[in-house]
Amino acid sequence: MVQQIPSPLVARSSSSSVHNRAFSISLRASTVETDPSSSTEEKVPKKAFLKSEREAIAKKKDYLRGAGVFKKVKRDVTDAMKEQFDSELMNEMKETPNFMLEKEGVELYLAKDHGFCWGVERSINLAYSAVETFPEAQLHITNELIHNPMVNDKLHAKNVNFIEKDGENVKDFSQIAEGDVVMLPAFGATLDEMRELDAKNVKVVDTTCPWVAKVWNTVHTHQVRGLTSVIHGKYGHEETMATKSMCETYICVKNLEEAEYLADFMINAKEGDGRTEKFMEKFAKACSSHFDPNTHLLKIGLANQTTMYKKETRSIGQLLQKTVMKKFGPDLINEHYYEFDTICDATQVRQDAVDELCNMHDDPDQPSLDFIIVVGGFDSSNTAHLLEIPQNRGVPSFHINEASCIHADNTITHRLVTGEVVEGDTLLKRPTELELADGTPKKLRIGITSGASTPDKEGQDALGRIIMLNNLYETVSV
Repeated sequence: MVQQIPSPLVARSSSSSVHNRAFSISLRASTVETDPSSSTEEKVPKKAFLKSEREAIAKKKDYLRGAGVFKKVKRDVTDAMKEQFDSELMNEMKETPNFMLEKEGVELYLAKDHGFCWGVERSINLAYSAVETFPEAQLHITNELIHNPMVNDKLHAKNVNFIEKDGENVKDFSQIAEGDVVMLPAFGATLDEMRELDAKNVKVVDTTCPWVAKVWNTVHTHQVRGLTSVIHGKYGHEETMATKSMCETYICVKNLEEAEYLADFMINAKEGDGRTEKFMEKFAKACSSHFDPNTHLLKIGLANQTTMYKKETRSIGQLLQKTVMKKFGPDLINEHYYEFDTICDATQVRQDAVDELCNMHDDPDQPSLDFIIVVGGFDSSNTAHLLEIPQNRGVPSFHINEASCIHADNTITHRLVTGEVVEGDTLLKRPTELELADGTPKKLRIGITSGASTPDKEGQDALGRIIMLNNLYETVSV
């Protein structure tokens, strides 16, 4: 039974039980083979769903996925990962009641949820296990495994070939030969890539995060119900490209502003007013090739790139719900709109933890932070959204992709919310630059968090450099 959304509220859930219900909905819907009104001799052909093709490929013997495929090496690989990525300093901070530790005169405050998520650890374990299991094979990966330079550098060191792509994100699979081993990254792969690899007779190691696969199940439900998938995500991001390929009809909106543009079209566009042409020009690269806004926005379902800013996804959901009710009336919302919460749990809790650091900074009864360091790949979407939170709340903050961004001359290379990477900004203030009321220096107070694809070791190395600079410059804060 398809879950109905009580009007005027839209049902939302990130629980596994809801996910399982949605999954079973999709399976039952895809098994309908005949039109009940037709005679037994006039059977209607079963509709071909993209999910069926994806699952057929994934069931083949040379398609390897799941924790059980590399049992022989899993424990050794897990131990190796712990040695490479773990952090004594971060573990020490986690053992304190408020995740705070004073180190050499610097107060360090750790976000209570940070760093590697379960899906990322799973992907790394599968990739490392494949290397150990197939030592004689040529190994490839269709993209960066995750958006973290330390992890990807280690795969390079293991002689894994990273497939090159051009400016249009088209990948060159000509270098893959029969019998090779090809790893799919945590973001997943497009259906076209899966088809091409299937035809090449190679072993495929699928490290796709289960949360990404959950989004694919959601857009399959859209297809079953005849809905257009509105995807909150960046149309050129690897994960969203994979999700788009699992949709029959889709359009991507990267932020609330684009969603508002879409909603305005739904309500106000008239035939012949020129809006259709402007709409298609704006979303030319962000929608399916056959997309017609006058037809395909009549029935819509919402999905999202799992790493997007959760508050914005929810705002977009509320906007689309109100738009549909305004256009069709509250009584018909279930016929024209469908929504499941596909925001990754790991994304949510990391964003909430940064909010908590900002709350501490704003609370007059608690110590204020000099700044928050956000550690994670510059091309990591979930890390970029962690930076947005303190920036939007007026808390000084810096996004670095690795510890080497903090330089010995007290400057920092960091990524802005706009995406620009700047160099040469001063990190720590010096005593000569400050005037304190009583002349007594205060301790330097730093908050730190990291994206879901960032090892704790990277955060430890960054804090180590800051502590060294603080000792060197005898820094005080205001």
